[in-house]
This record gives sequence, C-alpha cells and structure tokens, in this order.
Amino acid sequence: MSKRAMKNSLRGSLARGVLGVGLLTAIALVLMVVVPRVVLAHAVLVESSPAINATVQGPDLGVNMKFSLRVDGTRSTLLLSLPDGQSKRLAIEKQSAPNTLATHVTLLSPGKYAIHWQVLATDGHVTRGEIPFNVK
Repeated sequence: MSKRAMKNSLRGSLARGVLGVGLLTAIALVLMVVVPRVVLAHAVLVESSPAINATVQGPDLGVNMKFSLRVDGTRSTLLLSLPDGQSKRLAIEKQSAPNTLATHVTLLSPGKYAIHWQVLATDGHVTRGEIPFNVK
C-alpha cells in the first residue's frame, strides 16, 4: 500500500471515528433530555389520607402518606398547623414501607388544619409540601 493510500485510509478512519463519537454524544444528549431522570427525581407525595382539601370527621385522625421514592423517616418531619395559627410537631410512626410515613392525631376540634411535611429521599434531596384539610 502506498503512503498516499495509507494517509487516505487513516483520514477516513479518523473521520469515521470523529463522526461516531459525535453521533454517540448526540444520542446521549437526546436521551438525557427525553428520558425521565428517575435517579435525580425528588420524593413526590403521590397519595395521602386525609387527601388534600378533604373534610374529615374528628376528633381522632390517622395520617398516611405515600411518596414516589423511598424516604428516610428518621430525618423527615411532620408539623400540624392548628386553626389558631399555632403548630405542633407530629411523631412519625415506624415505617411500614420505605416510601410511606404515618402518624396519628388526636383531640382535633372543628376547623382548618394543614400537615406540613418535609422528607429526605434516599437520593439525597429534601422535598416539602402541605396537606390542608378540614375537620367537621
């Protein structure tokens, strides 16, 4: 093979290699944008009892929360906002599943309440939210 043929062959191989890397990079970028990034997702409240804006019967109430990811119950907090504007910390029960939190509230009089939650997901992200509800 002549030197000229070898140079052309090397240039062709190099060009194919650069195009291949460029194509792989483009595919990777598209996948990062299009495919949901579950690994980087936050723990989102997917179900609760009481439900958001529900009206419930008091005076005692079981609270159950289900999240989209595992949450660390020992590093999570639940606060109950009372009708008079005060709030009290709620004790979180032992987790029955890695993506749930539960507590029990007693002596609720009629009025507007809200459970303010803050959870630490196993992905390291902290998420906050609230569940407003009414007691009749």
